[in-house]
This record gives sequence, structure tokens and C-alpha cells, in this order.
Amino acid sequence: MIRLDQLKPAPGSRKKEKRIGRGIGSGHGKTSTKGHKGQAARSGGTKAPGFEGGQSPMIRRVPKRGFVNIFRVEAVVINLDRLAAFDAKDPVTPERLQAAGLIKSAAMTIKVLGQGALSAPLSIRAHAFSRSAKEKIEAAGGQAIVIEGSRSPRV
Repeated sequence: MIRLDQLKPAPGSRKKEKRIGRGIGSGHGKTSTKGHKGQAARSGGTKAPGFEGGQSPMIRRVPKRGFVNIFRVEAVVINLDRLAAFDAKDPVTPERLQAAGLIKSAAMTIKVLGQGALSAPLSIRAHAFSRSAKEKIEAAGGQAIVIEGSRSPRV
């Protein structure tokens, strides 16, 4: 059985908040837990992340390689097996793909790939088609219509 005199806070927990700079009686007065002098004791005395005391920082010493094209637009990839569920009477457009939950936004660049097969003659509108996807769509009697104005020169 546990007694009241045996109760103690959980290991690592703090019984009360550390109140800094509230006099010597608080145990955190005078230097307010910052030690004596030096950069860390001053107001605003923190160093930037990666600062190495004036030495050339690691991020500047390590060689950089490659190139990152900041204008690249990633195309959303959709395979033919995902499009097989659509009925053939209406064209498959980005708006219908968004309504079906296959893409997040109708404004995305879409590329259709040829994995899977089509049974119905679908008319599909997308920004790009792989060669195999185009062949399978046309073999099923459908159309692969390229939407102009793709935001990416290479999809």
C-alpha cells in the first residue's frame, strides 16, 4: 500500500516552472542560469543554425553537384487500368478525373501511361500520353486528345 509520504512526481517531470531572474531566493537569480559573461549570456546571444564559430561552415565546405530546375512541373501519372471504370459516352477530362478522386486538382498536368487494358472506346483528354497508352486507346476505338497549354515543356 502506498502512503502519502511516498508520493513523488514522475521521473523527469518538473514540479513547478523554472522562474528565471526572480531574485536569489528562487535559485535562478543573478545570472539567470546563463553563467558568467560570454555570447550565450547576452541578450539575443544565439548563433545561427550551422554557425561554427567563424570557421567555414560544413554546408559551404561540402561540394555541390547537379542542377535543380525550379521551373519543372511534375505530371500526375494515370494508368489505363484506372480509366477502364469510366463509361464511353462522355469524354474523360481532368474535371471528371478530379470528381472520381483520381487527381487532386483539374489544373494539374496529366500524363496517361499504358499499364492495363481498355475494353470501351474512351475519348481521353490529357496533357501527354505514352506511346503504348495511345496505341491501346486507339486499338479500343477511342481517342487520345492532347490538351494544349501544358505547363511543362517536357511531360
